[in-house]
Amino acid sequence: MSFLFRSSKTFKPKKNIPEGTHQYDLMKHAAATLGSGNLRNAVQLPDGEDLNEWVAVNTVDFFNQINMLYGTITEFCTEDSCSIMSAGPKYEYHWADGQTVKKPIKCSAPKYIDYLMTWVQDQLDDETLFPSKIGVPFPKNFIQIAKTILKRLFRVYAHIYHQHFSEEFNLIDRRELAPLQDLIDKLITKDGR
Repeated sequence: MSFLFRSSKTFKPKKNIPEGTHQYDLMKHAAATLGSGNLRNAVQLPDGEDLNEWVAVNTVDFFNQINMLYGTITEFCTEDSCSIMSAGPKYEYHWADGQTVKKPIKCSAPKYIDYLMTWVQDQLDDETLFPSKIGVPFPKNFIQIAKTILKRLFRVYAHIYHQHFSEEFNLIDRRELAPLQDLIDKLITKDGR
């Protein structure tokens, strides 16, 4: 968990998009459309926008959202309670980044998530991969880089859902979900219909 609680022992989102930038405007557009109830429309590339910019902004946002969500359950996701990084009984994840850890290693969920979030932060901070200045081109393989990041980040959602929010453990009572039930129903129904 070192990426979450580095020096102050307080959770802080790690990647900000500066106000006044085109990326900030795209992030605001994405946030506004997410509340529409139709996920297909919410993720659609806005007219006239660059695909790489759109994917980059949403990748940063996805990282920040997972960072915050995981920060709320770290006291429950421990070496003892989650000794293997998994998402239910059928899916187990081993860590490898291809650079410092070349051969996949079996590790606890907290360790895997720490490796992952540190690795993603390094990717997002790398100006050759995620340029923050207007006019600086994205690498030719940017979409593949983003796919790898998003695939790995999604594993954290899957782990949290299966290991920490599953109804099997009665962590969220149905009546607690009631205020969001309409939204939940829309999210799990194809195209929000």
